[in-house]
Amino acid sequence: MKTKFTSNIVCLSPILLISSIVRADDTGAQNDSDIGTGLLFALMIFILLLLCLWLYRLSLRLKDEAAGLEFDPHDASEKLSRLNRAQIGQLVGHSLRKDNCAGKKLNDRGMKRITLLLFLISCSIKSLAQDTDSASNALSSPGMYIMITLIMIPLVLLIWFAGLKLSRLVSRTRSSRITKETRELSRLLQSDEEFYAGVLRRREALDFSLTNKELAGDSEPADKKGLLHNIAEVSSVRFIAPKRKAAKRHEIDQKLVNLILWFICSGTFWLVAGTSIGEYIGIKFVSPDADHVSWLSFGRLRPVHTNMVFWGWSSLAMLGLGHYVVTTVSNTALVSIKRGYYSLILINAAVLAGTVSLMSGINNGGGEYREYTWPVMGLFAVGIVITLVNFLQTIARRKTSEIYISNWYIIAAVMFLIVIVVVGYIPWWQNGLGETIIQGFYMHQAVGMWFMLFSLGLVYYFLPQQLNTPIYSYSLGILAFWSQILFYTLIGTHHFLFSSIPWWLQTVAIVGSVGMLIPVFSGTTNFLMTIKGNYHKIGRSYTLPFFLTGIIFYFTGSAQGTAEAFRSANLVWHFTDFTVAHSHITMYGIIAFMLWACIYTLVPRLTGKEAKQGLVGAHFWMALVGILFYSIPLMIGGTLKGMNWVAGKPFIDSVTMMAPYWLWRAIGGSLMWGSHLIFAWNMYAMTCITTESELQAEIFDKLENLQTNTTI
Repeated sequence: MKTKFTSNIVCLSPILLISSIVRADDTGAQNDSDIGTGLLFALMIFILLLLCLWLYRLSLRLKDEAAGLEFDPHDASEKLSRLNRAQIGQLVGHSLRKDNCAGKKLNDRGMKRITLLLFLISCSIKSLAQDTDSASNALSSPGMYIMITLIMIPLVLLIWFAGLKLSRLVSRTRSSRITKETRELSRLLQSDEEFYAGVLRRREALDFSLTNKELAGDSEPADKKGLLHNIAEVSSVRFIAPKRKAAKRHEIDQKLVNLILWFICSGTFWLVAGTSIGEYIGIKFVSPDADHVSWLSFGRLRPVHTNMVFWGWSSLAMLGLGHYVVTTVSNTALVSIKRGYYSLILINAAVLAGTVSLMSGINNGGGEYREYTWPVMGLFAVGIVITLVNFLQTIARRKTSEIYISNWYIIAAVMFLIVIVVVGYIPWWQNGLGETIIQGFYMHQAVGMWFMLFSLGLVYYFLPQQLNTPIYSYSLGILAFWSQILFYTLIGTHHFLFSSIPWWLQTVAIVGSVGMLIPVFSGTTNFLMTIKGNYHKIGRSYTLPFFLTGIIFYFTGSAQGTAEAFRSANLVWHFTDFTVAHSHITMYGIIAFMLWACIYTLVPRLTGKEAKQGLVGAHFWMALVGILFYSIPLMIGGTLKGMNWVAGKPFIDSVTMMAPYWLWRAIGGSLMWGSHLIFAWNMYAMTCITTESELQAEIFDKLENLQTNTTI
């Protein structure tokens, strides 16, 4: 993960260099070139700060691990409390045998190499010093770009290499610390009878079971259950509220776990890639001449961003979570793991091929969210058909009499997506106004009948599970399901009011938009009433805030869509930045937040690892503040722009008026993009990083080979 992240950064640097040189060669573009230089400087400094922060965190971990190598017998009882019943049994059994073998010494050559690398890095930083006057005169020269790139690339590589070495040293030191602690505990058991007796008492405490007589008798108070430990855990003021740990790892088929993780991790990759492109597009609103390369133009990057986030991130993440929910509520195994991988490969191939074709200028033309050509979308459709067959056969083999409502939503969403793709890409009825009508159908059904329907099905399972509370009303869920199918399929043409489309069809779309208040109100009520009485749990959970935010955005964003459908409001808001804000509120505020909530709920159950609560909190708040900074200014600016158009003012006046609102768009987008980087790291931590408990369990499994009479 770290290697891919840094290599992507290094690969992007020459691209920025080339685009900047092309821009600098244009006459009369001095100011834009200075802006480009500043952006390049800022990007490089940001990368260096991230890498230096990584090194700093590694050095702190190494310091803590090295300090832990000094075993203190007084801390033996505290270390003992971290062990489970099986590990204590292994330790006691091992203490009965005395081995006399030589230990190993910690190799310190890695530390010498790290010191040498840090010295080289510090020397390289000095090469950035230069005269300020000459720098100000040379900022716009191509040589400045070349110099910055040639200096920063080896500097980034050196810091990255130093971080890798330091990370490996931290892992070895941690392994040595746990090994030494285990060996010393075993040695202490042999030499200290009082400690040995304490270990036996601890084992008895862990073996405790209720006798139904605990409330009777005259026994003295004692923690015979072994429940009280780490009593003096808090020694300073807390700035972050403590969160409850995730549920313990569940016994699930490892093949299914791997499939689900591949879906979610693939989606995470496309989220970071797609929103990185979106971040660059947002910067272009502030600096339109950031580049003059055809395949980096706004017209090509915008569909790359939307389709990558739609079909790459959201679809793959939903399908990964769906494989878990469908099998769990059906209480049966997935019919075919191999089919799941076929679907995964086909969808990833479609997104990759579609991205390359769009950046090359090959697109479907004229259709928003269906810019992929039909062969590309054909790959995606085949993957979805395979998934549908797999899900249907799994549900058919269910061991429960009824089909839980989550499977209703999920299966309906997959079926509707197949219909949407077929209707949107078969050209027989797409002539003239027919293409416009089909475009309205395709665009809105993709959002409402695929993303929204599928995500709601996931929430109907994961939200009650997290609250340990049944869903408030099964009937409200059924009402929301059927009313959404009835009304949402009618509303596509409300995007083309006052057009040449028949007036009656526009009116049907408006009526359907108003009817959408029924599923929105019933669904929101169902979720909030499920949470009722459990609001105190939100402060102790890092998943419930994501759920609650997604539910609130579900109500406000959907109601906003109904308001936009009225002709009087549509006259002002349509074709302005207001619709951009609305689309991000729905796809980001609703879909993304709900998916993150489900992922943070599920992945720790699959892997037994969870991300640090501080980083999960940073992800939540950066994403929430980012979407608010993004959407609210665009809604205000879009309203003012529409009013200017209605008043007949020149179009260019509305463009210049939007400048400050676009700046807020870039700021909010940057926060959102930064939160995605944190989310990607959290996914890495929940899937790839070896935890101390895992390493400790592995060392205890090898306890037979440890030596008890030597030190490291």
